[in-house]
Amino acid sequence: MTTSETGQGVSGPPTEGFLEVPGGRVHMFRGGDGAPVLFLHAAGGAGRWHEFHELLSRRFEVFAPDHPGFGGSDDFPELEGVDDLVFHYLDVIEALGLERPHVVGASFGGWVAAELAVARPDAIGSLTLLGPAGLRLPEHPVADLFLMTPEQVVGALFKDPARATALFPGEPGIDDVLAAYRDMTALARFSWHPFLSNPKLERRLHRITARTLVACPADDRVIPVRHGARYAELIPQARFSQVDDCGHAMYFERPGDFAAVVTEFLAKVEAGTQQSGASR
Repeated sequence: MTTSETGQGVSGPPTEGFLEVPGGRVHMFRGGDGAPVLFLHAAGGAGRWHEFHELLSRRFEVFAPDHPGFGGSDDFPELEGVDDLVFHYLDVIEALGLERPHVVGASFGGWVAAELAVARPDAIGSLTLLGPAGLRLPEHPVADLFLMTPEQVVGALFKDPARATALFPGEPGIDDVLAAYRDMTALARFSWHPFLSNPKLERRLHRITARTLVACPADDRVIPVRHGARYAELIPQARFSQVDDCGHAMYFERPGDFAAVVTEFLAKVEAGTQQSGASR
């Protein structure tokens, strides 16, 4: 991975660069030290190192790639669905030389993470799903952000709209508008039909063997909390948690709270792994 220095934080600046994998280049941030954490981002916020990443990197080595077609990553036009993204991220894990990394996915990235854990349960050390998409629950429909005005999108994503500056800093320029359009185009490519879901996923979740945390914002107006609870019901021995007073843009609105929940879980997984290795 070729890198250039960028960012700031207590744990030292992350590196920013590109990773060559089959099909193109992946734009990625990497920071911190410790057990590896692969973070799969939501539909928004690609291409940046956020406070949430920084907080996780104080305990772990965080790898934060942009999905194909998002942020600074290449388009990877041959990838057509989330099943293709599963194999893409297996290539990323292999190219980085990671052995059973902790995988943390948010919203759309949570769906990708769940599908990865289903397809290759042996390839990951643990699974954390933050407000995950991917399930089809007709009685609890997912909001369609594509049909909303920018003001409605902010209202749907944040319980406190004043926190929206964490995701939408300042007045958007033409480059920001074009980047957002590209991200939404990529999201549509991977999740338009069926919309943000895989009807087959529910019956496959029993294949997940990694220790799993499902954490949801209590005031999610995009993906109802019931989706996260359903994941936790179907994944063997999964733990379910909620963070109060927070909307769907969880790691932007309450980065400290979500980082604390994730860090606590991953630390327990690491302690259990070390104890198991010592007893052999």
